[in-house]
Amino acid sequence: MQRRGLLIGAVAGAPALFGNTGGTTQSLPAEQRGPVAFDANTVPELARTIASQPYRRRQAALPRQLDRLDYDGYRKIRFDAAQAWWSDPASPFRMQPHHRGFLFKDRVDLFEVTEGQATPIRFRAAQFRYEDVQALGEDEDIGFAGFRLLSPLNRPDHFDELCSFLGASYFRALGRGNVYGLSARALSIRTADPQGEEFPAFTAFWLEKPKPGDTAAVIHALLESPSLAGAYRITVTPGDTTTTEVQATLFPRQDVAGIGVAPATSMFFFGPQDRDGVSDYRPAVHDSDGLMIRNGRGEQIWRPLANPRDLQVSGFQDATPRGFGLVQRARAFADYQDLGAEYHRRPSLWTEPLQDWGAGEVRLVEIPTQSEIHDNIAALWAPSAALKANTPIELRYRLHWSAEEPADRRLARFTATRIGAVGDSRAKLFVLDTDPLLAGPGDAMPEVAVENSAGTVQNVVLQPNRETGGLRLAFELNPGSARVVELRARLTRNQAAVSESWAFRWTG
Repeated sequence: MQRRGLLIGAVAGAPALFGNTGGTTQSLPAEQRGPVAFDANTVPELARTIASQPYRRRQAALPRQLDRLDYDGYRKIRFDAAQAWWSDPASPFRMQPHHRGFLFKDRVDLFEVTEGQATPIRFRAAQFRYEDVQALGEDEDIGFAGFRLLSPLNRPDHFDELCSFLGASYFRALGRGNVYGLSARALSIRTADPQGEEFPAFTAFWLEKPKPGDTAAVIHALLESPSLAGAYRITVTPGDTTTTEVQATLFPRQDVAGIGVAPATSMFFFGPQDRDGVSDYRPAVHDSDGLMIRNGRGEQIWRPLANPRDLQVSGFQDATPRGFGLVQRARAFADYQDLGAEYHRRPSLWTEPLQDWGAGEVRLVEIPTQSEIHDNIAALWAPSAALKANTPIELRYRLHWSAEEPADRRLARFTATRIGAVGDSRAKLFVLDTDPLLAGPGDAMPEVAVENSAGTVQNVVLQPNRETGGLRLAFELNPGSARVVELRARLTRNQAAVSESWAFRWTG
């Protein structure tokens, strides 16, 4: 397991966006800590009750040897796979809890749900292997930090890790053939806001015991933060594309502005369009290389990511969006040349709304970073309307984790963006490659539209790319005195789009 593989779902690095989450509440009433009846209303009613009370923040103390663990020490505590829950050969899933320690100090309670009964899963030190770390006593119940699910994802005779819930409300999943990359969160509040971000956290999970033949795992979760409480039902279905379908009800204690729905966090260190000051043998280092949006008007937008000099936030206003996601479009090993990190196998994450989300914007946050171990990218849906105190709101959406992207294949995609200098001036040469277009009338070359918010664009050239079968669009941007220029480009025939819309923010 690589260092960044552990940190990605945590709160390390990029403090402006992913700062310390602090402690979480332990709000479960005593009657919820023993075997009790459980149904679809249990967690929503619990969240409603918690939201009606003042927020209580506390952090469950850890034994000294765990409280001071560093990264290397935490890696030396491992769950004994032979003791995984649901190890019956006929079970389609297995569960392994995460130990508390290092960055993951907050207690999370786990319950198993079987035939309408929820039973606490007790921490037992004997289920973990401690290497060079003092083991806990058998009577010490410190709870857990989260859990992982396993399934025969890649071959029928082996249980692979499918998804993991660890740190605040972070979780991540894998499609067939993927390795871990970007993460999702249940909810964000005031991401990149100068007032500081509020980090809701999962404090308890109820895991439905799978039956032989089940094709999906069902997870219920309690979310807590100073502003609200929430009840989540997450259905995980493994496959070439693994999906996590989310049904959530939020119970605000107060008016809450600045929420982020279906927030994703990723890493972009450098790529072909963003190598200034980079001395690295690898052509690119990133978990995602672009934000893709399918807006309510049916337009498909591709926005290559950047590692900017300064924090930058971009908003794509919309109503009733059809989907958005952080995508890893470059899929060849040669794009990265990294045998260890295998960036070419990192999944894309696509959000599909299952209800009308109304007006708002897809918001992209890009934070400067000097290292690939830090997540510095966030994408989320920011509703125009704030949450109202004591007014529950329901959310429904499906997350797709896969090497495939749900692009409209009728449109050519911009598969590469490269930027270079033009002589000694501030002018920049942009070179964009597309994949092959669908055949048009007489195979005529499409028209090009390039828009710029400042400066001037000149020497626009569109030509076939014999090496790829697609097209290459090149143009020069002279920004003049502008420090920021918003650019857009697309290809059309008879005023109808034949490519997605390429969008980019140049800063200099």
